[in-house]
Amino acid sequence: MRAMMRRRTVLGCLGIAGLLLRDGIAASPMVVADQADTAVSDYAILVCGPRGGRIDRWSRAFAQGIGGTLSPHRPIQLQRVGGEDGVTGANRLQTMVVPDGRTAAVLPSEAIIAFLTGDPRVHFQPGDWIPVMAGIAAAVLVVRGGLPRLADPAPIRLAAASPESPDLAALLAFHRLGVSTAPIFGLRGAPAIVRAFAAGEADAVLLTGEDVPADAASLSAYGGEAIGTLGVVDAHGRIMVDPLMSDLPTIEAIAEKRGSAPLPPALEQAYRGVAAASRIDFMTVLPHLTTPTSVAAWRQAAEAAGDMQAMQAAAAASAITLTVMGAAAAAAPIDVAADGLLALRQFLFQHFGWHPS
Repeated sequence: MRAMMRRRTVLGCLGIAGLLLRDGIAASPMVVADQADTAVSDYAILVCGPRGGRIDRWSRAFAQGIGGTLSPHRPIQLQRVGGEDGVTGANRLQTMVVPDGRTAAVLPSEAIIAFLTGDPRVHFQPGDWIPVMAGIAAAVLVVRGGLPRLADPAPIRLAAASPESPDLAALLAFHRLGVSTAPIFGLRGAPAIVRAFAAGEADAVLLTGEDVPADAASLSAYGGEAIGTLGVVDAHGRIMVDPLMSDLPTIEAIAEKRGSAPLPPALEQAYRGVAAASRIDFMTVLPHLTTPTSVAAWRQAAEAAGDMQAMQAAAAASAITLTVMGAAAAAAPIDVAADGLLALRQFLFQHFGWHPS
């Protein structure tokens, strides 16, 4: 656990954007401007998270990476809005950003989960967003004792932050497997999860976000075994093996082998939406009705940024994949129809007594 925490601390202190300095990308102060700067900006990035957080670091890196292509002579302004779950920033994107091709937003997966679970603060539609770039992570289910534990009739104690977090994907995955769970809510972050595993208080966890392989290795010291992934959905809607963890089967493959009954179609659609959201570490999007010309310009700049050695090194250090061409496909399942959203909320109420506050 100490090694894992130390690695995260080092990456946080250095900052993802700091890696770009080694390539000389940020040598000019004209590349990125904070909101308080007085310089006039042609382009802006709405940072849906607080200063110094994960989304802030990726926003700075993205802004520095695209600056030379999209805005070589004027700074790209960073406008920080709201807390870590990104809901306030996503609301701002939906209601206040003019789709003139000048402003993009960088959002976390938590904002998508908030929409799917019916958070009353939400006033946005993720299906309206136009994806530019996504940072995609693996989503790995780790269980103490591995696959044989699934045959034990005792409920699996699942370490989870809350029903309206990416851990929702794990609740649905176990339901898909026909395995009952007893979630332990309130465990936020890898250190808390490792402590619960080490103390024998939790039996399973869904690892998502940055550093999944390192986190899985840390849990293995306490009997945790990676049993499968949430997979990825291809262009035809099929769930495929996750290329980031190609040695592990998908939850669907495990369920088929166990002879588990499929989910009802509406809940299956919701599950795929939640699973897709849980794999998104961050996503850069443009608002609805942005012109195709502007979208193409942002994506061209994002492609150039993603090809830079420093951006690739930052992604590799965090064990995520940066994609421009695949961003739309990664986001497609989150556009869940109304019956799927209703089925998801009924599932949460019936099994956990949860409903939006």
